[in-house]
Amino acid sequence: MRYAIYYTPSMVDPLSVAAASWLGRNVYSGEAPETPMVAGFSRQELAFHTAVPRRYGFHGTIKAPFRLHPDTDEAALLKALMHFAGTMTPFEIPRMEIARLGEFFGLAPSVPCEQMNHLAASVVQAFDTFRAPLSDLEIERRNPDHLTAPQFSNLHRWGYPYVMDEFRFHMMLTGPIHPKLNTRFETALRDFFTPVLVDPLTISSLALFVEQEPGAPLRVHSQHPLGKLSAHRPVSGGVRTMAAAVSNGPHISESRATLAARRLQTSC
Repeated sequence: MRYAIYYTPSMVDPLSVAAASWLGRNVYSGEAPETPMVAGFSRQELAFHTAVPRRYGFHGTIKAPFRLHPDTDEAALLKALMHFAGTMTPFEIPRMEIARLGEFFGLAPSVPCEQMNHLAASVVQAFDTFRAPLSDLEIERRNPDHLTAPQFSNLHRWGYPYVMDEFRFHMMLTGPIHPKLNTRFETALRDFFTPVLVDPLTISSLALFVEQEPGAPLRVHSQHPLGKLSAHRPVSGGVRTMAAAVSNGPHISESRATLAARRLQTSC
């Protein structure tokens, strides 16, 4: 079994609803929503090009999948993650946008977010003791010969190349896309996701994901809110307090999710 610490919106967030539909899998329930109708694409073609992110589920990597160190266990990891999340303050990424990320497409901040960079670096450092050392096979899977010197160093020190100064927050929406298909996919993604990218992305929790066995789809094990719920600390920009979000969030989010779903249907 492997664990990962990711960011993913709540189950009823409009972005989660849209992403589950696009990818063909709900990362919370594991169920496959009805495949959307996307202009210019057959359902088979869309399923093929989303196979890679579908297995991992809709997420932004904070700490990449790792095997637990023999000296610890899941209960200790959960306790540590709950405590850690309580020491962090929620924040916002003002704007997410569709971006070309190497061979892939996904969501990324329109401008770098230092709060996210700090959160990611803090998680990587705080939870490194829970990570079992990489095996030779795991190192080879990262294609070390193609990594830069800092990435190679990160791989051996932290178990993943793209951390610290090499970290770039993103949320994958496709597998590798041939350059000839770039325009088609970029247009389709913008049309599909624009209705749910109007508001800032609120980073108010960390999610523990689990991979039950090699190659199995990853699923949300548990969500861990950032900050003390009793402190009523507001998120920057005048967003509701965490306590209010917990007490009022489900009702508000469900209505927003319904609205977003209708907007997606009319735009496709």
